[in-house]
Amino acid sequence: MTSRLVVIPTRRAHSNHAEVARSIGVDIIAGRYAEGVRLPGDAELTAMFGVSRPVLRESVKTLVAKGLLTTKARVGTVVRERGAWNMFDADVLAWHLDAGIDRRFLNDLAEIRLAVEPRAAALAASRRSEADIAELNRSMERMRREASDSVGFADGDLALHLAVANASGNLFMRSIGNVIEAALRASFLLSAPVETQDRETVLLWHQRIVDAIASGDAEAATAAMIEVIHNGLRRHEDVSPSSGAAPAVSTVVEPGEQS
Repeated sequence: MTSRLVVIPTRRAHSNHAEVARSIGVDIIAGRYAEGVRLPGDAELTAMFGVSRPVLRESVKTLVAKGLLTTKARVGTVVRERGAWNMFDADVLAWHLDAGIDRRFLNDLAEIRLAVEPRAAALAASRRSEADIAELNRSMERMRREASDSVGFADGDLALHLAVANASGNLFMRSIGNVIEAALRASFLLSAPVETQDRETVLLWHQRIVDAIASGDAEAATAAMIEVIHNGLRRHEDVSPSSGAAPAVSTVVEPGEQS
């Protein structure tokens, strides 16, 4: 599936080596360095970024650890095939948003969420603690008091989904948090639910997740989570990358800043 890309920029990294890793990572993901291509030599890259060799080496180590690069004796540093990339890594997901996302990427995010989050909600309904319910209610309250296009609303939304994953008691389901964050950030920046009806729909179905988990109704929790994910896809359908529309909100949310 081909479609126009929408770029959702993240804030710049806080260290030289992290910023160099981000820049190279985005170039790889955007296809400026294709799979199997050897990166320019150290001398060219250090001159390009204005950094020392140790900083460059640290950046390359970071990208190797994330599966984007491999280093080979007498060959150099080579871009790995896309299937080797760690797509659950927070930076790799963020760099995809930097490089530009299309309908395929948004659908892929939704599909992995649909494969995990409804089951997490069902498990949460049987395993949740009082502390879990309190966290779900706090997240819901934050969404209700914040403007729909505010970072606070997005924070509350993310916190609620992470609370469901935590309440599931499954460590693997908890590890999907980076995927959830990337999906919600993309959805929020493309089409925050600013219309009254959209906002009420979002709040209604999130509340149904909370109520079902609190009452121990696994079936209702599953159904509500599925509806929330599908509703997010439907909401930004008209402003998706294939339509060429610009993101609805210009706020930049840094990975890891959301609570």
